Amino acid sequence: MIKGALQKPITILVIVAGLFFFGINAIRTIKIDIFPDLNLPVIYVSHPYGGFTPDQMEAYFGKQYVNLLLYVSGVKSIETKNIQGLTLIKITFYEGTNMAQAAAEVTGYTNRAQSGFPQGSQPPFILRFDASTLPVGQLVLSSPTRTNKELVDFALVYVRSSFTSVPGLVAPAPFGGNQRTVVIKVDPELLRAHNLTPDQIVAAMRDNNQNSPAGNVRIGDINYITPANTTIKKVAEFGDIPLFKNGVQTVFLHDVATVEDGADITSGYALVNGKRSVYLPITKSASASTWDVVQNLKKAIPRFQALMPPDVKLSFVFDQSVYVINAVKSLAEEGAIGAVLTGLMVLLFLGDRRGALIVILTIPTCIVSAVFFLNLFHQTINIMTLSGLSLAIGILVDESTVTIENIHQHFDMGKPKALAIWDACKEIAFPKLLILFCILAVFAPAFTMTGIPGALFLPLALAIGFSMIVSYMLAQTFVPIMANWIMVNKHEDKSHKDGYAMDDEGDAWKQKEEAVKHATENDKKAKGFDKFRLRFLMLMDRMLPARKLIVSVYLIVAFGLAFLLFSFIGRDVLPKVNSGTFQVRLRGADGTRLERTEESTIKAIHILEGIVGKEHIAISSSLVGMHPSSFSTNPIYMFMAGPQEAVMQVSLTEDYKVNLDDLKEKFRNAIHKQLPGIKVSFEPIELTDKILSQGSPTPIEVALTGKDKKQNVIYAFKVMRKLDSIKYLRDIQIAQSYKYPSIDINIDRVRAAELGVSVNDISRTLTASTSSSRFTEKNNWIDEKVGLSYLVQVQIPEYQMSSMNDIREIPVLSNQPRPVISDVAQVKQDTTYGEDDDIGAVPTLSVTANINKKDLGTATDDVQKAIKALGKLPRGLTVELRGMSQTLTDTLDSLQSGLMVAVLVIFLMLSANFQSFKVSLVVLSTVPAVLFGSLLLVKITGATLNLQSYMGMIMSVGVSISNAVLLVTNAEELRKHNGDALRSAREAVALRVRPILMTSLAMIVGMIPMASGLGEGGDQTSPLGRAVIGGLLASTFAALLILPLVFAWVQGNTSTESVSLDPEDKESKFYVPLHHHHENHKK
Repeated sequence: MIKGALQKPITILVIVAGLFFFGINAIRTIKIDIFPDLNLPVIYVSHPYGGFTPDQMEAYFGKQYVNLLLYVSGVKSIETKNIQGLTLIKITFYEGTNMAQAAAEVTGYTNRAQSGFPQGSQPPFILRFDASTLPVGQLVLSSPTRTNKELVDFALVYVRSSFTSVPGLVAPAPFGGNQRTVVIKVDPELLRAHNLTPDQIVAAMRDNNQNSPAGNVRIGDINYITPANTTIKKVAEFGDIPLFKNGVQTVFLHDVATVEDGADITSGYALVNGKRSVYLPITKSASASTWDVVQNLKKAIPRFQALMPPDVKLSFVFDQSVYVINAVKSLAEEGAIGAVLTGLMVLLFLGDRRGALIVILTIPTCIVSAVFFLNLFHQTINIMTLSGLSLAIGILVDESTVTIENIHQHFDMGKPKALAIWDACKEIAFPKLLILFCILAVFAPAFTMTGIPGALFLPLALAIGFSMIVSYMLAQTFVPIMANWIMVNKHEDKSHKDGYAMDDEGDAWKQKEEAVKHATENDKKAKGFDKFRLRFLMLMDRMLPARKLIVSVYLIVAFGLAFLLFSFIGRDVLPKVNSGTFQVRLRGADGTRLERTEESTIKAIHILEGIVGKEHIAISSSLVGMHPSSFSTNPIYMFMAGPQEAVMQVSLTEDYKVNLDDLKEKFRNAIHKQLPGIKVSFEPIELTDKILSQGSPTPIEVALTGKDKKQNVIYAFKVMRKLDSIKYLRDIQIAQSYKYPSIDINIDRVRAAELGVSVNDISRTLTASTSSSRFTEKNNWIDEKVGLSYLVQVQIPEYQMSSMNDIREIPVLSNQPRPVISDVAQVKQDTTYGEDDDIGAVPTLSVTANINKKDLGTATDDVQKAIKALGKLPRGLTVELRGMSQTLTDTLDSLQSGLMVAVLVIFLMLSANFQSFKVSLVVLSTVPAVLFGSLLLVKITGATLNLQSYMGMIMSVGVSISNAVLLVTNAEELRKHNGDALRSAREAVALRVRPILMTSLAMIVGMIPMASGLGEGGDQTSPLGRAVIGGLLASTFAALLILPLVFAWVQGNTSTESVSLDPEDKESKFYVPLHHHHENHKK
């Protein structure tokens, strides 16, 4: 490769230029996303049925679905949430399941289930869940004059319908409002005065407002369409509907009711900055780029705005795409700083500005080329590939720096420039290839990992792998060409220009001996680095006699301290990010009215403003109450269990710097003091945390699953008491509503029959009085101005049904003041389950908790101990920890096993190269130092063991092995030549001390910008940089001070004979000189 490059340098330059060009083009076209394709095997089924209680939803829908969905291939678990009017099912599949086929099967079986559902049930909404399903921002519609009903209508008719013009943009129905509806509000007193029931009003609507098809009449030569005004044209005309037949009475609808062009029964509000608004959560299709979707949406907003009235404002908030763009900016800054600092390092050690320029040029070329190959393999720019490229910047330095340093060594021998470059590159070509394989082997386990850890680790490994391969190729081709063209050999000996034999092995060893002599001889005139090297060798001379003791102490101390540090360092899935945004769920007492919850939410916003200052809140967005049943997809994006709940999302201004844990604690305490009836629970807002929590609302979620619901509640309180004893846990509460207030209407069927009343009569009149007729009788009206149809529903205004007595006095039969409800039923207050959750068909309850200033790993361990402290559980009851704790365990287990597999693979690879298991162990002797150094710096800087810091440790292992390979390769060659392991170790370290220091210090300096965490999104990657720096600092000392001692000890009595068994191999001890003669004689 080197010879070919030197023979055809223009070809290499063309290839490099081509890579750079296509790489730049790939940067322009590659998709930019927050996460790689996680391929989460989850499907949601959302089924609304307005008015049904949670118990009815569970029995009629939830468990019926479970029985059928178990036939779907690859189902791992089925979790069901049942609240009033909604069943939400989460189906999780095993890894490797064909999700397209699974989605088709789910659709088929849910369609089959329809036949067994209550009359009027609509098909469910089915959604494949992935990272792309979660919102990447909110498009807010606000107006000082418009009602929420109008804003929802604008959002549905004009904005959402225009999203098709933005490629990849997907959005559910609006949050915070209800669909436009014609509402017939009947007055109970007037009904009673005219001996009417609510159900009679519904019947009159059905008879007088019908959807009927138009026919055709052919008169003469004309074909006429025959539309009739069976559907009322104007809203006001509904009031003129007669409520009589055959001229018996002259009562019209306007005599007993008011007609409004209004909205469905209010179930929830959205508050933006404390004022009622409407917003559309913005999501994207799985194949689209988050960055492109958000940017195209921002460009399209003026076009959408033009469709709105002047007093309606559109704004895009909670933009999650900035997360990945911040990481891109960090990569660019760290790459530039790292390249410059690396160049300065080369300048410092070699005093060669041109050599430094070559090193600097290779870094952007490698990164750009890596992006090209990532695009080629259908990867995206995301937080994991960016981490890989950031990490690669440090190690890319190694390839070119080692080559430049070795060229300088050969310059020092007095060789002509071209020959020195050829010899230098040829000498280290194979060791560098071995190093490349070792570093690639470190990341090989990414291809065997499964689940979320595998999906996150593989793109990172590919980014590093592509960068390293390109870097190796450049070091073997581009670097020698550029060195020939621009470097200057100040030590060239002109008298020997024609006397060097490039392929003479004896001459090569002679040059090697001269290099060793130059590196080890005690020259009193030495200065600069040569002086440092001589002092270092004096230290080595004092250490070598005590090598066994020093190595033994090193191994015991390094392994011991690494184990201790590993035990005491906190563990997280990803580093904590102080992003300036948070989400909190406020819970009032079960059944709290929507209006009271809204008041509490506004007070909570004022409390927060008092803590941070109103000017420091960029935006607050709150959802109060439940989603309307007509918007059945919305609970998938944000689940709301009842009118007593509100979810606040807050974004602070960029100039307001605060520790989020401290702010959350202040806010929590202030809420408890000023709103004592409100429970607080902070939830993940970052997309990273939402994905990794796998649907759990808090980092700690303890699930209690058992067939006895009452027993589940009893043990949930026991778990809460145990968790209360863990001081750093906050917001400990049962997530489900288990004592929701109810008014039970117990029908006396015998008494009803005596009075000629059927259960159907009672049911229909109760539905119209306490809910809406649209659940029993669907009726539509067309607004001809916009060409859309809207529901028409009959209901008694909520404020007129405000006491137990109002319910008792509802008339049941048509045209009769009696009987009323109290004549045929007993009305009493009671409690019921406000939310019925199941795993499979078995009821479950969740105890949730947040963590304050503690790592997830420690919290997981302490909660597991608390669960065990419950003792023996009743038969059929299981208690388990779920959510992010499970993700943490899976991730760290994968990484730990991956690290061990990587070390094993490297050991076997080195054994194959050196033909010696002992020499491989010598190379691996730096690994304990890497582990100790990485863990120590992570601990000192207050970071945790997480995916990023593990990546840093794994990379440090690769770099330390690369340094060790160069040193041991030299030492073993020298030992085979001179037969003295002690002398060879000393000479090898003398030759390699400069390149090892250069590459290690260059990488350490290159990692400083990342480790500082000062750049955009720096919190996310700083543990990675710190782990690399700590590992390299320790491994550099180990490589220079311990590795020669280990080599001298292990190889001290090893034979210099080859292990070859080939009788024709002159190096083999089984070599038979007569063998060739015998073969020739036979011929």
